[in-house]
Amino acid sequence: MKNLKVDVAVIGAGTSGMIAFQKALEHTENVVLIEGGQYGTTCAKVGCMPSKLLISAAEAAHSIKEAPGFGIYPNGEPTVDGVKVMERVRSERDRFVGFVLDSIESIPPQNKIRGYARLIDDHTLQVGDHTTVEAASVVIATGSSPSILPMFEEAGDRLIVSDDVFYWEDLPESVVVFGAGIIGLEIGQALHRLGVRTKILSKFGLVGPLNHPEIIEYADHTFQNEFYLDTDAGTLDIKKVGDRVEVTFKDLDGVLQNEKFDYLLAATGRTPNIKNLGLENTSLELDERGVPIFDRYTLQCGNSSIFIAGDAHNDLQLLHEAADEGRIAGENAAKFPEVHAGHRTSPITVVFTDPQIALVGNSYNQLKETPNCCFVTGKVSFENQGRSRVMLKNKGILHIYAEYGTGIFLGAEMFGPRAEHIAHLLAWARQKRMCIPEMLEMPFYHPVIEEGVRTALRDANQKLHMGPGLDETSVECGPGI
Repeated sequence: MKNLKVDVAVIGAGTSGMIAFQKALEHTENVVLIEGGQYGTTCAKVGCMPSKLLISAAEAAHSIKEAPGFGIYPNGEPTVDGVKVMERVRSERDRFVGFVLDSIESIPPQNKIRGYARLIDDHTLQVGDHTTVEAASVVIATGSSPSILPMFEEAGDRLIVSDDVFYWEDLPESVVVFGAGIIGLEIGQALHRLGVRTKILSKFGLVGPLNHPEIIEYADHTFQNEFYLDTDAGTLDIKKVGDRVEVTFKDLDGVLQNEKFDYLLAATGRTPNIKNLGLENTSLELDERGVPIFDRYTLQCGNSSIFIAGDAHNDLQLLHEAADEGRIAGENAAKFPEVHAGHRTSPITVVFTDPQIALVGNSYNQLKETPNCCFVTGKVSFENQGRSRVMLKNKGILHIYAEYGTGIFLGAEMFGPRAEHIAHLLAWARQKRMCIPEMLEMPFYHPVIEEGVRTALRDANQKLHMGPGLDETSVECGPGI
């Protein structure tokens, strides 16, 4: 048994763990990075990068199908070579992972340990059966894994998670996707556009991360016009039949259906990898999920010397958030007991469906639950927006939320074209705490989709300047008012 004494031990070599390790090294050389699984971040291996490769292939196929709308007629239906599609997905994915592995390889042997870590107490870790680590501070950055509902187990080896998709050597004939969250919508739509018979079944009327009922309904209707999506599905039975999975469900008309698929893709969220960490051996207070209670600005768990970052706490499962948290946690762990709040950027979420989904800053639901907060909503439809119609991408709605009384821009929610770019403009504006009149003073080129943002800003501005008794229903308030 090897015994080590270090200043900082980082558990997990994903995005947040790697950055926490590098940040801690700026303050002390006595840092170890512990990893029991495969090296390579979730984003590079099975997350944002391979999913965008699959989506890009789907967009290429879809653009050919849409060409007749411009008076351009391809010679027949596009042929999708599933082997070639997945070959490129895996090849480019491996290239991205290679960059991560190069970073790991450059770490000196004395600063990394292979094996799964378990906390014996707040300062002691057992790594595998070979090393005991005494650490002044610990950073938990163990990431997350796809969650599997018990009912899915009946699918046997026909059950897959999103990670498995990016190891396929060919596209299957059919897939049933459970879950209409970010992963389910992105992969489900991509598979449909690549010729895979796809059905997406979900519950609770949710469409990705969307909040506002008007936008949810619009997005639901738009997606249903392209592929099968039921956000309130009644699933009655799942079982493996031969080399396929049979699903019994009520369709959108309430009619009972029995349908067989090659695979059942479980896309019902992710679970923090904390189960076997030995948290019960520490002084940490845990929430109902078993996750340590922490301060999201310092990443400190209670008053302890333990910090948690990235998907391990399941707060915001986004790469840029994991990176920010890794920097904060790594620095605070290295400088403990000196702990400072780190800089958190304005929240931003993008879903790479078509149309895209984006949320910036405070969501509609958050504002409705914020005490003593009154706000107005500036709206625009992209159905008649100039550039959107030129591109035949004129589907979508943008809502902009502004504080009533001050005009400060609070957040936005969008389902529409080029939302990934509009979201960045709005996130920057929110981070600078701009008000609606200031945003309207910014330049808007013509003709661009961003002109739709100006329309929504003008609508919000008009509502901010309402006089007494003028359409007061335009102002919504949280509790307390």
